[in-house]
Amino acid sequence: MKAAKKTTTGRQELVVRALHTTQGEGLDVYAFFIKGGDIVRVADISRIERDAADELKGFQRPEIRQHVKGIVEYLNQGDVLFPNAIILALAPDVKFAASRGSKPAGDTRVSESGTLTLPIYAEGQRVAWIVDGQQRSIALSQAQHKDLAVPVIGFVSDRLSVQREQFILVNKAKPLPTRLINELLPETATFVLPRDLVARKVPAELVSTLNQDPASPFFRLVKRASDRGTSEAVVTDTALLSLIKSSLSNPLGALAPFKSVGREGGGDVAGMYRILTTYWSAVKAVFPDAWGKDPKQSRLMHSAGLMAMGLLMDAIYARLPPNSEVAAVQRELDKVAPSCRWTKGTWETLGLAWNELQNTPPHVKKLQDTLVRAYAASKIASK
Repeated sequence: MKAAKKTTTGRQELVVRALHTTQGEGLDVYAFFIKGGDIVRVADISRIERDAADELKGFQRPEIRQHVKGIVEYLNQGDVLFPNAIILALAPDVKFAASRGSKPAGDTRVSESGTLTLPIYAEGQRVAWIVDGQQRSIALSQAQHKDLAVPVIGFVSDRLSVQREQFILVNKAKPLPTRLINELLPETATFVLPRDLVARKVPAELVSTLNQDPASPFFRLVKRASDRGTSEAVVTDTALLSLIKSSLSNPLGALAPFKSVGREGGGDVAGMYRILTTYWSAVKAVFPDAWGKDPKQSRLMHSAGLMAMGLLMDAIYARLPPNSEVAAVQRELDKVAPSCRWTKGTWETLGLAWNELQNTPPHVKKLQDTLVRAYAASKIASK
């Protein structure tokens, strides 16, 4: 591991000994050691956020200061063991020169040794991005002993989708916020994800589109991990994801017929989206005074209300063709509306005031039963 040096053009660069191999679709992967204090000199932290066009940028969660503080305190104890590798996504600007000479006897040839050159650019334009280890990297830069040799694994890719995939996979076994995974999944490529994440990808795509499509009843109403406190969103993405996954897994669900059609591991996503926008547009039309409000003001926008109305969607589409227009769904919802108490009053069958409904399994189940029974009773009465 060498200190940073200047090139003939005056640009600084860091030169390290490294092992090189390839993985995936010919991606270059390097293993090397670097001084702890140098990580933030060569790598940026790509924070998750949305730009003015609502396009997703980055992938990292916010800094956890207490976590960083704890690591710094450990590092400042003196001679410490720190074998956990930092994972970096490297830009193609890095240069690798393989060592010359014969290979040692018995070499398995899974990698080659050489010299890796990392240019040092200004913050925000650096040659690498931290995929895993942002808290550790920040702590290493703040520690008293910045010369601690830290192991690094780096893969060369400037594709943000690849970086997000690796971020999700690396952190899947850790307490990574579910909402952060949900927002990142639509921006990844399916073929490299495990089966359980592939199953979550389609619902996440649907929720993301519902929030970004100006024609959607949920346009800009869904809370996301990238929100910075100025959002007017009132609906949790986890509630929408749950009702979508429930409808997909139920053989009689409104979305189930679209599950096995079309692309592998996804189905007819456009068909699912049509059902969702049609149904929830009808819900918005039937309950205009309860739509788009904070859950404290309207239990329709509460997770309990969304989950219950999601099950009602399945019951309604069991009687309606999938290509039904909003007006047809609205007529079905009108039959249930007199029983609903989203913003005031008491649910007679539940014995609960409107604002006493909570997102607990017993309350959600009772509310689902109430709505489905009211709908079934209306069908019997109309015969």
